[in-house]
Amino acid sequence: MPTTASTKGGGYLDPPPGVPADGQSKLVRTNLQTGKILQQKMIDPKVFAEGIAVIGDKIMMLTWKEKIGYVFDRKTFELKNTFNNNVGVEGWGVTYDGNKLYMDDSTNRIWFLNKDTYQQTGYIDVYDDKGPVNEINELEYIDGKLYANVYNTDNILVIDPKTGAVLQRADMSSLYPKSQRNTEADVLNGIAYDKATKRIFVTGKKWNKLFQVSFSKK
Repeated sequence: MPTTASTKGGGYLDPPPGVPADGQSKLVRTNLQTGKILQQKMIDPKVFAEGIAVIGDKIMMLTWKEKIGYVFDRKTFELKNTFNNNVGVEGWGVTYDGNKLYMDDSTNRIWFLNKDTYQQTGYIDVYDDKGPVNEINELEYIDGKLYANVYNTDNILVIDPKTGAVLQRADMSSLYPKSQRNTEADVLNGIAYDKATKRIFVTGKKWNKLFQVSFSKK
């Protein structure tokens, strides 16, 4: 799928929404095959939109440093309400497992949030055999595991959501080599999952492509 958005997180709706932040942030629904924008919602220009999570008939959106969260109607993109997000250092990635939200904040900590109040209920710290893994960025919950991009890398981690242990590390650099990327392309930072068909998609900031990928079980 072609794309021109400066992606900041991903979620899958059919068709999927994206949250580009190129100038003014916006919530976007696109055609998966063509990349054509079908629907969009401009966000307050004073904020920088970050990760999103689909919760039933709602879309929850984080902001980077503003400590504000947005809740939109899934179908119409109408703003339903806002909330104060005082959890963590900043707002980066967020995902939903059907019961609770997981949110990261630029560190190695992943916070658990109540799906209705968005208040903190616990956390895990992400670590591998070398120690803490910082700058956990985009998050996606897939089949009982957390998939997370590490900021400024082409790595995607598979994380145990109960312990924070890194179970697997996938190097995605060969997927779209820097020598082949479009001129404006930046870091990998978008992961989306279509639960109905079990398809996983990845993309990056200002990438002109979206890739369907699979991960080997370990």
